[in-house]
Amino acid sequence: MSNAPIQPLSEIDGVFIATLKAYGDDRGRFMETFRKEWFPQVSWDKMQSNRSDSKAGVLRGLHYHFKQVDYWYAVNGTIRAGLVDLRPSSSTYLQSATLDMGDDNPVGLFIPVGVAHGFSALTDCTLTYIVNNYYDGGDEFGIAYNDPQIGIDWGVDEPYLSDRDINNPLIENIPSEHMPK
Repeated sequence: MSNAPIQPLSEIDGVFIATLKAYGDDRGRFMETFRKEWFPQVSWDKMQSNRSDSKAGVLRGLHYHFKQVDYWYAVNGTIRAGLVDLRPSSSTYLQSATLDMGDDNPVGLFIPVGVAHGFSALTDCTLTYIVNNYYDGGDEFGIAYNDPQIGIDWGVDEPYLSDRDINNPLIENIPSEHMPK
């Protein structure tokens, strides 16, 4: 297999999209979804793989970390990924972007440290994500999915949210020590 073509997401520095190629015949299809070599800018020594199953209308996020990057692949269904650059040193600070991914757009999404991320399930879906550090509950931060400062169109009218995500603060209310550098 050859490496997936990696291209930057123009709206946010450091976010990349991996265009994945499917090989199929009458039996089904095969697709390589991740190689750590595609993203040499980070160490993958403590790689952890996770799976999230969501019903249509669920919204998860926005979350961000100081100690891990995320790589997302929607195994089935369709999600709308929402991203916000929280890094004050970045040229795209406070810019947001969305990307529909899944059945009709089989891509991988690389999300660096300091970029808040979440997704809405546009259909029932399964998302797998690989992180480059083991889970650390002290490295879980969030911002309100509906913060007017970011204005993300999630594609769902009445999202179903966790208690945690309902209570995420607006960007303007995040303590400075909880903001990326």
